[in-house]
Amino acid sequence: MKIVFLEPLGLSVEKIESECDNLKRQGHEVVIYGDRCPEKNIERAKDADVVVESNMPLRKDFFDACPNVKMLSIAFTGLDHIDLEECERRGILVNNAAGYSTEAVAEEAICMMIGLYRHVIENDKITRSRKGTPLSPGREIAGKTVGVVGLGAIGQRTAKLAQAFGCKVIAWNRTPKNVEGVTLVDKETLFKDSDIVTLHIALNNETRDFVSANEINLMKKSAIIINAARGPVVNANYLATALKEGKIAGAAIDVYDTEHPIAEDNPLLSAPNTMLLPHIGFATEEAFDLRLGIVVRNVEKYLSNK
Repeated sequence: MKIVFLEPLGLSVEKIESECDNLKRQGHEVVIYGDRCPEKNIERAKDADVVVESNMPLRKDFFDACPNVKMLSIAFTGLDHIDLEECERRGILVNNAAGYSTEAVAEEAICMMIGLYRHVIENDKITRSRKGTPLSPGREIAGKTVGVVGLGAIGQRTAKLAQAFGCKVIAWNRTPKNVEGVTLVDKETLFKDSDIVTLHIALNNETRDFVSANEINLMKKSAIIINAARGPVVNANYLATALKEGKIAGAAIDVYDTEHPIAEDNPLLSAPNTMLLPHIGFATEEAFDLRLGIVVRNVEKYLSNK
């Protein structure tokens, strides 16, 4: 079968080729493109049986033009960029890279908490300008109540890291889940009682605008919110308004409704007390190495069952 990597997944082509040695020994053709070029996806995959990519949208037009595709090995955790209904209709198997970014995203969530509390970005700018007075005092996350929304693997790891910093951890989850040291609460209680709200839920019809005016109005004036999940789980308009009106103390965001680049009319661009990152929570060397192994094993498993 023909296996096409539509992008290098943040790694060298040589590294991917080495990981695919077993597939090539079995007689499969492996094609690896060394750049990321969404407008060429159809051309590159038109005669592929298996496609590997990360978070480039693949919709009906792609599958119409690439009728041989039988399996997608997605080097990403979320699958909201894939037309899953179309894949189901066509009998295309879709696997994600579950777990590859657990540590990376959890560490980023803690990083953003501390970054907001210690005014890291603002103080860096002041230092470089050689003008102005440092923003101080900052705050410590030790002793604060961290509300974790979603207790999947990333949410659980974030909770554990927060506990290591001396935080009290409460959580909301769609279904009951027992996690050591974490107290499950309802949604209203989480937003009312948390000093830091950190979001770790998937995007679906139920979670779109999960955080909107009602939730933000429940939060303490001193509270901050962290979103390293998916952009649309937070209503950006309500969040930006709350920040401008001083209803909450700050927000750190790594995901947006429109990304790469962020939309120029995104209201968070002009909101105060924000840390805006370009969706890099998953992007560590360790995570990239791990996900390569996952996506290749997913392909091997699929082919072994053929």
